[in-house]
Parts: sequence; C-alpha cells; structure tokens
Amino acid sequence: MSILTTNGCDRGSHPAQVAKQAPNFTIVDGAKTVRLSDFHGKVVVLNFWASWCAPCLEEFPSLIDLQKRMPQLVVLSVDFNDDAAAYRQYLVDNHIDLLTIHDESQQSNIAFGTTRPPETYVIDSEGRIRRKFIGPQDWTSPEIMNYLKNL
Repeated sequence: MSILTTNGCDRGSHPAQVAKQAPNFTIVDGAKTVRLSDFHGKVVVLNFWASWCAPCLEEFPSLIDLQKRMPQLVVLSVDFNDDAAAYRQYLVDNHIDLLTIHDESQQSNIAFGTTRPPETYVIDSEGRIRRKFIGPQDWTSPEIMNYLKNL
C-alpha cells in the first residue's frame, strides 16, 4: 500500500479555502439527509470519493480505522460523480462502515471546488476549513492523528 503522508497535502500551495468557513450543504439521498451544519461543534474529516477511484479504495481502511480510534470526530464520506447503484454496490463490496452519502447533484463537492477524488477537508469545531488533503492518506499515521487531536 503506497499511501501518502501529510507531505502529499495541498500540491505545494496553500488552498484559498483554508481558515475560511466551510460551505454548508444539504444532501438528500433517498430517506437519508446529511447537512454539514449538523456537525457544528465537532471536528469533521470530509472525504470526497467515487467508486471508480482506485486511490479512494486504498484510503478507506484508514478512514474507517480513524473513525474507530477517534469517535469524538466525524468522518463523513461523500460519493460524487457516480451513479447511485454503483455507490450502493461499492459500499457492500468493500464493507465501508462510515457515515457515507451519495451526492447525485454534486453540489457539495462543487461548493468545495473538488472535481478529482480523493480530496479530504479537515473542518474544525467552529466550521472553519483547517486543512485540505489531496490524494490518499494514511489517516492513522501519528502525524495526522496528532494534528486531529490538537484541533
């Protein structure tokens, strides 16, 4: 497994969104509705992914492990640029045990400026974007876990 660490972050530039309020969104997927604002007061690891994205599958085990190790934060995985059937089958086939939702409209990823998965945003308890990660990460690396614990 060739997962990047924090040095793979930001493609060498400081994203314009860092330190700004995260754009709120509401995603309705069948009977499930998720609003980013529902998690105000908690640190959120917002992961954008797609079923056809091999690096997304590569990082899912560490995202799942992160959620188990740090239940005080929210790992929210948003599937976009996918069809609903592929999304549902992917969750079953890969035993994805996280808070996930399919954004058919792609409003959430567009609000964040994300077009190529995987991209992940760390949002602090006040709703500010603190970090953007591009590409797969080892979410249980000591550096990332320490960073998240100290938010």
